[in-house]
Amino acid sequence: MTHLVSEVLVTGATGFVGHAVVGKLAVDGSFDGVVAAVRRDDVSWPKGVVPVEVGDLLPTTDWSEALHGVDALVHCAARVHVMQEDAIDPLQAYREVNVKGTLNLARQAAQAGVSRFVFVSSIKVNGEATQPGQTFSADDLLSPLDPYGVSKQEAELGLREIEAQTGMEVVIVRPPLVYGPGVKANFAAMLRWVARGIPLPLGAIHNTRSMVALDNLVDLLVVCLKHPTAAGQTFLVSDGEDVSTTELLRRTAHAMGKKAFLLPIPAIALEMSATLLGKRAVAQRLCGSLQVDITKTRSLLGWSPPLTLDQGLKKAVEGMKT
Repeated sequence: MTHLVSEVLVTGATGFVGHAVVGKLAVDGSFDGVVAAVRRDDVSWPKGVVPVEVGDLLPTTDWSEALHGVDALVHCAARVHVMQEDAIDPLQAYREVNVKGTLNLARQAAQAGVSRFVFVSSIKVNGEATQPGQTFSADDLLSPLDPYGVSKQEAELGLREIEAQTGMEVVIVRPPLVYGPGVKANFAAMLRWVARGIPLPLGAIHNTRSMVALDNLVDLLVVCLKHPTAAGQTFLVSDGEDVSTTELLRRTAHAMGKKAFLLPIPAIALEMSATLLGKRAVAQRLCGSLQVDITKTRSLLGWSPPLTLDQGLKKAVEGMKT
């Protein structure tokens, strides 16, 4: 039996994930309408999507207009993980938005009669890395290490409390790195490096990393809106195929019809050099492992990633901004 949803609210609807969720819901056919919560309504929307300006995600944001008539929501809005942090107190900055802003929305949603709240969290709640042969699972003890991960964990805990108090169903999804058309930050830089044929010292990295194509993440979020078994659960998500950094670069180049120019520099040499340059965290992401186990997601929801890794990379390449 499918959980009945009439109208859905998507927060962060102009963001990388949120915009894709709105597009998927607009053509899904299972919903009466889609409300797109935005800071400013300055984009065009598919038929059936109603934009509502709510401003920033803050502890004081009034969500009443956006929540009117809504039965379920997907919460994508957040202060995202940034590589060059400029806040004086990063943890406080993340808490203000990701914790206080999220819980303010959740309380108003429960009061407005929203039955299901799907929260886009982060694998950083589990931790930053896995040991060889080990994986993160949805029910692990949590170990966030940076302010962003801590804020997402605190938001999850707060949402579970609201769920217990109000009966509003909360579904939590923790993605690893999300890539796809329009991706930014490090993945976009990697695409540009490969496209330009720049030699990279990443030809001997034997790590294992999980990622998720944007289409795969969005598909799971929509399933979590409707599936009765999703209620009260936490899910991890990935493409179901883990690769090394070296293999990822080769397959990205293949998606471009190119050959990757990779120099076989040992990972330990890269990490030592990066540490001397103050870039140790970057080297750890490139050389370390981070694997997620999506067995629970597959078994409870009957879900499988619609796109393979290679199909996801192909779409990301086709969506590159020149």
